[in-house]
Parts: sequence; structure tokens; C-alpha cells
Amino acid sequence: MLPLPSIYRAIRRAAVQTFRTSGITSPCRLLSSCDGVPAGLADADTIFALSSGHGRCGVAVVRVSGPASATALRCMARLTHHLPPPRTALLRKITDPRSEEVLDRGLVLWFPAPHSFTGEDSVEFHIHGGPAVITAVLQALGSVPGMRPAEAGEFTRRAFQAGKLGLTEVEGLGDLIHAETEAQRRQALRQMSGELGRLYQDWSHRLKRCLAHVEAFIDFSEDELIEDGVLEQVDRSVCDLQAEIEQHLQDERRGERLRSGVQVVIAGATNAGKSSLLNKLCQRPAAIVSPIAGTTRDVVETALDIGGFPVLLSDTAGLRDSQDLVEQEGVRRARERVQQADLTLVVVDSAQLPSEVQPAAAFLQEHLRSVLPSPEQPGTDRCLLVLNKTDLLPETLRKKLDGELRGVWGLPPVSLISCQTDEGLKDFLTALHSCVKTLCGDPLSGAPTLTQTRHRAHLQQCVAALAQYLRYRESDLALAAEGVRLALTSLGRITGRVGAEEILDIIFKDFCIGK
Repeated sequence: MLPLPSIYRAIRRAAVQTFRTSGITSPCRLLSSCDGVPAGLADADTIFALSSGHGRCGVAVVRVSGPASATALRCMARLTHHLPPPRTALLRKITDPRSEEVLDRGLVLWFPAPHSFTGEDSVEFHIHGGPAVITAVLQALGSVPGMRPAEAGEFTRRAFQAGKLGLTEVEGLGDLIHAETEAQRRQALRQMSGELGRLYQDWSHRLKRCLAHVEAFIDFSEDELIEDGVLEQVDRSVCDLQAEIEQHLQDERRGERLRSGVQVVIAGATNAGKSSLLNKLCQRPAAIVSPIAGTTRDVVETALDIGGFPVLLSDTAGLRDSQDLVEQEGVRRARERVQQADLTLVVVDSAQLPSEVQPAAAFLQEHLRSVLPSPEQPGTDRCLLVLNKTDLLPETLRKKLDGELRGVWGLPPVSLISCQTDEGLKDFLTALHSCVKTLCGDPLSGAPTLTQTRHRAHLQQCVAALAQYLRYRESDLALAAEGVRLALTSLGRITGRVGAEEILDIIFKDFCIGK
């Protein structure tokens, strides 16, 4: 049996071999063996693919889309009369059109255009999920003239080209498929529902109206066919749009961070228990733990789900001066990761703290300056201070530090833990979850957030183009109009929809030109 990744390469070979061995000179003649099926679809661009996951499963879904979908359904399900009612499951024997051998018994569903995912005629075969069944059905589909295996993402591309999905919805669908945490699922589902796309489409519509009014003023103002105050209305609209887009950009990358994962870095001096903390958080021995200082030389990464939020946790080499060239490289990489981190867990050996609160606070502040990239702001909210090895402290000192260090000005949130006894880990996880949630935000509340780096780049270009309009508004109206056009183009690159015809429609709708 062929492995699933090799199926598609074998399909075309099987189809060609069928034509050669059967003596058929034209592939279209193969369909004549299917009762009531029209011939002449050999060159039709109809695609098929396994839409469910690879591997053994109870049910697998094979999707077909394109003008030959009805032909494939008739041939594979041996339908001699009418097609099944749209969007209604029909239990049929799935057969090979060449040999008429029964391959499986499953459900078939017919989705006539335009009421399908792709907007084309589509068919779904719900078959048993064994690799042999899937292979046989795919090879049988490949033998039907006019059919070819789908390229990666081709069904979704056709849905976009048919206007079923905008680019932001397509990206939301991709994020939903790859979502690994609950928060990622919620954000992707919200974007796939079109909320973000509708926001950008509203901005695009307002920009089209602005551009239409400016161009109409340039072309027809001398004929006194334009109402007074048109440019003033455009000025107000452009200023309002610029403010709204700038506000949208000031989201601290919450949506992008939620989509790709929060970068959390464990940093600190050698032998503070950084690797032990990593192992506790991921609940497996991901990093080597040793009493020998400098054991960790490279960055050790692991992906975690912290309360539904994605986290990429990195353990780094202990920060110290060393003559070892390998350790020096490890320290350099550690500082580089801290520089890039969304959240830094600064781990300290609590046994090294002074016994009094004020000297201990001063010690911690000095330690933060040596670890964080911004020593002038050691109390940043992008940091958690983790005091490890509290099992080595007297109980009275531990309670004293726990109560008084939390209120010291200039220190980030403090968690006292013991990776040896698990003491304080629950409270630490609560604090970590709170920080991660703050960094990502609630994907279901407020306005939809940016999720893609390309969205941010195009919106920044849009803001710069609107500034061009305001800059040239009084001196050169043609250059000002070009600024609005560039802004509209930048938004169109996000949604995938912008055209000159839409601007003309607004001109003729809003102005009685030619009467």
C-alpha cells in the first residue's frame, strides 16, 4: 500500500495506464460506461483531495470541487438517474469507475454552485478512514477524466476567488485549523466570521467615498456641479479615519502575540533553578538539571498552554562571566533572548538573599539591572521575579519575605517557590497566567485585533498615505487625492478587494453629473 503522501503522485500514473491498457484513444470515452453521464469534461479543472486528517480514523472526507463534480458523483456512486437533493446525505456504495469494484460504503453529499464552500459544484464522499480505503477512492477519482489532485490551499483559494471569503477570513480559517489553545481558537473563529474584514471594509468604503468626492471636485468643480463643502467633509473623514487606524495599531501586538505564542524566557544567574522551573512547567525532564554551575549552554525551548494561552518557554544559560568560549556564546544567546522576550522570569536563589527585607530588596533590584535589557526600569510589567529554593529558608524568614517584598516599590511581582517541594508553584502559575492574559488580551472582547504582521505593515502605509493627503490638501489637490488612493490600495491589500469601478459607482451615485 502506498503511504498517503505518495497517493497523488500515483494517481496520474494510474489514469494514464488505464487509458493505455483499455485501448481508449480519448479519455472522454471512459465516461460513456457511466449511465447517463455526459462526456466532454476531460479538460475541466476539477480538483479533489482528502479534506480530513491523515492517518487511521473512523470517517474520512474526500472533497471534490469543479464542473466535473457531478460526473464524479455519478461515476463513483453509480447514480443512473437524478443527483441526490442538495446538502442531503445519501448512503451509497462507492465504486471504481474502471472496474466497477465496490471500494467502500459511505455517505455522499451534493453541493451545487453557488451554495458550496468554493462557490462551485462540489461533492463530498464520507468514507471509512482506513488508509487502504482512502487510497483506493483517491486513485479512482484520479481515473475520472477532468479530475486532478488539488494543490495545497486550492479549495480555499477558489472560495476567495468566488467571493465566499475575504483575505482576512481566509487567514482566520488557516489560524483556526492550526489553533492549539482555547484563546487561539476564539481569536481565529472571530476573524473567520468576518468581523475584522468588516472593519477594514468599512474603512475602505469611507476612503472610496473620500476619493470619489476629491476626484469629482478636481474634474467638475469648475462646472459648478459639485455641492459646497465637499472637501471639508473629506477633510473630516480623513482625520477621523487616521485617528481610528492609529488607535487600532496601538494594540501592543496582542493579536499577533496570541496567534504566534507569548515569548517567555527564564533567565538568571547560574544554579538558581532555571532548568528545574522549566521541567516543572512542562512536566517532563526537558532540560538537564545538575548542581554543576553552567550546565545549560544553549537555549532550550518548549511550547506550553497556560490557561488557554499559547506560550513558547525558553530556558537559557546562567548569566555570569566565564573564560569558557562555549559558555560565553550561551550567555550571549541568553541576553539576546531576554531582549526579545515578551515576558522574563528572573529566577533567584533565595538562599543568597540577605535576611532583612530592605537589603534583600536592594539585592534584587541590583540583580534585575544585571539581567533585564532596560536597567533603568527594573520594575517593568514584562517581568516576574521568581525566588526559588525557599525550602532552604527558615519558615519565619520565608513568610517575612513573602509578605513584605510584594509591596516594595520598583520590584516586579514576586513569587516564592520551591521546585524541590512544589511549594508556591500554584500561586506562581496564577501570576504567570495573569501576565500572559494581559499580554494577549481577551480575544472576544472589544474591537477585533490585528493578527498578522502584514496587516500592521499595510495599515502603517495607510496612515502615512492619509498624512500625505493632509499635507498637500491646500497646495496640490491632485497629490492629496493620490494620498487617499494609496491609502485605499493599502487597505485593499489586506482585504484583497479594491477596484476603480467601485470608485466610479460612488461618483455617479453621489453626484448628478451629466444631467
